[in-house]
Amino acid sequence: MILTAHQPTYLPWLGTFHKILLADMFCFFDIAQYQKKEWDNRNKIYTHNGELMLSAPTKSQKHFDKTVGEIEINNETNWAERHYMSIFLNYKKHPFFENHRLFLEDMYLNQKWDRLVDLNVYFYKYIFKLLNIDIPIVMASDYNFQGQKSDLVLDMCQQLEASVYIFGGEGEGYANKDAFKDSNIDLIFQNYNHPVYKQYRNKDNFTSHLSILDLIMNYDNNEIENIIMKNNLPIMEVRRYARKK
Repeated sequence: MILTAHQPTYLPWLGTFHKILLADMFCFFDIAQYQKKEWDNRNKIYTHNGELMLSAPTKSQKHFDKTVGEIEINNETNWAERHYMSIFLNYKKHPFFENHRLFLEDMYLNQKWDRLVDLNVYFYKYIFKLLNIDIPIVMASDYNFQGQKSDLVLDMCQQLEASVYIFGGEGEGYANKDAFKDSNIDLIFQNYNHPVYKQYRNKDNFTSHLSILDLIMNYDNNEIENIIMKNNLPIMEVRRYARKK
């Protein structure tokens, strides 16, 4: 079984979904330590003036001892309305904005989010539907994974009975490869090549590493998987690799 995991980030980029498309099971790693100025509560969208960072405000508790799953949103401001309006104003003329308008209105204007993880997972699940991702999805906080860094990932793999684990690009820097080998778990290290695609009103200078929102505003649902996978490790190659186990 091919497993991958990622902490639930806000409006994630394409590389996150590439990993998930390769896997047989996905774990929301909500037990990771929350880090300010990372991607847990913020991401970028396109505007005609360049990138715009959208940040969901969090309560100013001591973040250094909290996991991603414990972070609360600060709803004293109208951040959700502002985020919706930023998306609306910058994408309303894009080819596929209307396909997603009702979902965005529901997420930002109708729902009230107390925990950051619930907001983020809600968005992930919407993208899963668009990509026809139908694999087991679990929350790390529902288990009792033990250890630190590489050992924590290894314990997750063992408890979830994975034979292959897909690390993100930074995983090669801390993975204890020998420990995984001793446990008969093979490793794949993702090296995501960001695709170039047509961006409405941006014909000359492609802006990469935005939220996946940008892609789904520019392309129909039946095209987005091919763009995410373009010039990257293909699904069938990973499947063949796993079958050899």
